[in-house]
Amino acid sequence: MKVGIVMGSRNDLPVVEKAIHVLQEYGVEFEVRVLSAHRCPDEAKEFAASARSGGFSVLIAAAGMAAHLAGALAANTTLPVIGLPLRAACSDGTDALLSTVMMPSGIPVATVAIDGAKNAALLAVEIMALSDPELASKLQNARRADKEKTLAADREIREKYKQN
Repeated sequence: MKVGIVMGSRNDLPVVEKAIHVLQEYGVEFEVRVLSAHRCPDEAKEFAASARSGGFSVLIAAAGMAAHLAGALAANTTLPVIGLPLRAACSDGTDALLSTVMMPSGIPVATVAIDGAKNAALLAVEIMALSDPELASKLQNARRADKEKTLAADREIREKYKQN
């Protein structure tokens, strides 16, 4: 099983690469596409409609501005779709966030923060870990390592600013 990462424009790649790196770290197979909900709607629809039979488990849809991509994909598949709203040159990304998160009943899209590519990938890994104990173990180990880094920083700061 693999993750499909679909972006609305090649310009989205710098943010999307953060998700790609996370999937690579976890050893998760993925495929990256550029399929605009507006410029090539038939191809986007076909990709979503055939995603399950193509071996995908989860789709990540990255788009800015109008950001209809996640909804367009979700309308054509029953696989989980994670919307990744992107900041655009002309806005702070709020428009993309609202376009992604405000889905009609019956067509859910899980939505992460604006430019939250790392969390989009981690959510995809968590979904896949429901049926993959090895991925679940990797996630647990990563959480443990993050906890230790945070506690080490806490110890450092407490020591640096120790009250006498």
